Amino acid sequence: MTAPSSPSFRFPQACHIKNGRDFTRLKSQGSRVSSRSVLSNWKENQTSPVSRLGLVVSKKVGNSVVRSRARRLLRECFRLNRARFEMTVDLVLVARPAIADKTFAEVQKDFLYTMRKAGIIESHSGR
Repeated sequence: MTAPSSPSFRFPQACHIKNGRDFTRLKSQGSRVSSRSVLSNWKENQTSPVSRLGLVVSKKVGNSVVRSRARRLLRECFRLNRARFEMTVDLVLVARPAIADKTFAEVQKDFLYTMRKAGIIESHSGR
């Protein structure tokens, strides 16, 4: 018998951005914040009840294994921290080549830095 999972820690299909026009809209109309390993394009979404995530990982990041790992790391950062978001947002994370050598803790630190800088997550006294 499996234990019921908490709905706040799931990553349902409603949280995915898949349409090309949504990616384009966020790039042209949204705000942009960057760190060492990730670039974030985001825009507040007042029509959707949940925050949504889109990922862009180009071949500049590495081979398919490295790109898949980068996607998993970024998706997990979003999944674990979206309950802390102060607003509902559409967010596109673009992996930079520096992400290839980073641990999960380092990627999460960069992710949280960009979210704080964007005002999506409440700022703390440290980085």
